Amino acid sequence: MLNKFASFAGISGPVVTIIMDGYGIPKSDAGSAIAAARKPTLDRLFAHYPNITLRAHGTAVGMPSDDDMGNSEVGHNAIGAGQIYSQGAALVADAIASGAIWQGEAWRQVVAGAKAGCGTIHFIGLFSDGNVHSHLDHLKAMIVRAREEGIKTVRIHALLDGRDVPETSALDYVEPFEAFLAETNGGVFDAQIASGGGRMTITMDRYEANWNMVARGWRTHVLGEGDQFASAVAAVKELRVKFPGTIDQDLPPFVIVRDGKPVGTIEDGDSVVFYNFRGDRAIEITRAFEEANFDKFDRVRVPQVIYAGMLQYDGDLKLPRRFLVAPPAIQDTSGEWFSRAGITQFACSETQKFGHVTYFWNGNRSGKLAGETYQEVPSDVVPFEQRPWMKAAEIADAMIEALKSGKYRTLRCNFANGDMVGHTGNFRAATMAIEAVDLSLARILPVIDALGGVALITADHGNADEMYELDKKTKLPAQNQDGSFKAKTAHTLNPVPLILYDNATGGKLGLKQTDKAGLSNIAATTANLLGLEKHAKWDESLLVIK
Repeated sequence: MLNKFASFAGISGPVVTIIMDGYGIPKSDAGSAIAAARKPTLDRLFAHYPNITLRAHGTAVGMPSDDDMGNSEVGHNAIGAGQIYSQGAALVADAIASGAIWQGEAWRQVVAGAKAGCGTIHFIGLFSDGNVHSHLDHLKAMIVRAREEGIKTVRIHALLDGRDVPETSALDYVEPFEAFLAETNGGVFDAQIASGGGRMTITMDRYEANWNMVARGWRTHVLGEGDQFASAVAAVKELRVKFPGTIDQDLPPFVIVRDGKPVGTIEDGDSVVFYNFRGDRAIEITRAFEEANFDKFDRVRVPQVIYAGMLQYDGDLKLPRRFLVAPPAIQDTSGEWFSRAGITQFACSETQKFGHVTYFWNGNRSGKLAGETYQEVPSDVVPFEQRPWMKAAEIADAMIEALKSGKYRTLRCNFANGDMVGHTGNFRAATMAIEAVDLSLARILPVIDALGGVALITADHGNADEMYELDKKTKLPAQNQDGSFKAKTAHTLNPVPLILYDNATGGKLGLKQTDKAGLSNIAATTANLLGLEKHAKWDESLLVIK
């Protein structure tokens, strides 16, 4: 049980954590949708309430280096766990470097299954080095190892990125990769890209927001249905001509053919590896391969394959059953220990980030803890730039109702706008996204005041703070040849805010800025606000008692 906090008895009202997804603090206002947005509530908060910055990328959230951007998964892991765990990218890189991945039972079964069948291993995953969901170096290592182990045929199903990397960078990855395959192929070994498409068009849906994406992916990768091209390079070039202005993540599916036939349909006796290490956008395609009673769409044909994920994407649901690298075993989360202390908890977001305030927050575990209540607001299935306000108003409605009910000692929510709209590269839409969140804050905060509560307002990583690629020399937005700005759709390396909204203690509380302050410090800070000592494993509290 968590001990009582000797320095502070705790807030009498609710303690609320509000996550403004994708809201970073840039070094310059140039290209920042946040700076350009009209946000009177946030301006007032920064001017009049204690606030500091938190590290939300790189080693501060368990990534291999500080050159690696953060993301919503690792960010919410760190916030909820109160401690830093090595995350997917680092775990996979270490397993490959040590050779442990090749000695694991899952990889041995993948190889043995392919050899016993048709001799083919299929690799499906995000095709970039963004290191948020996947990394091409991991894919290359597996292809080389497959050749060394006597596999004859490898087929790659490439989900184009343009989201965690520049928006039209696909050829920067496809062309060198085709050269890598040409060098690797020889003798009886034949590896080539078999199909693909934009990550927001096929396969990589999450939280069951749009099963049609997964259905399109299944038809593309498994059945070989789609527009046909001679190579992946040709596919990208021709699709860009056919659909001008379409960025990589939105490109339609394509199938590579030879002699008029798809080169890489998935057949009985093949092995399939989904090589993303991040779980949220890997679960649904995994279900399509593994669930016997799957009913989300008509699969038409279900090949009998050896299927493995890079990691296990859901430990409670055991998805997938076979995985190459063990995920981080996150223990002693704040949700778990608050539950043990009898603290009632409420979590809310729209579908796009619902799993982040529940599954990821609780250490990659499905299901509620004792005393927890979840509320999911269904997301609209439309391009985010068309409705940049998303479901901010409905989330605010749910939070206000939960606050007024008096049932919950601590509450948390995620406003997905800054991240999801930031990924579109649409600057004006991103400013509207931030404005929608600001308006929702203006509605929630007076209710917290009326109940004698406080709020910690933060973010999980940056995104909308840099909507354009910046010139390294001038630090101004870089321009295309036509004079337009180069859109940036990836997360940023910028810190995020932590604001303590407190009208309950008469200015008794503050926050301390430290060099290492990061998302993992929020759990202990919340515990102190509740009048509890932090768990011994959690990183230090940032709360100051004046």
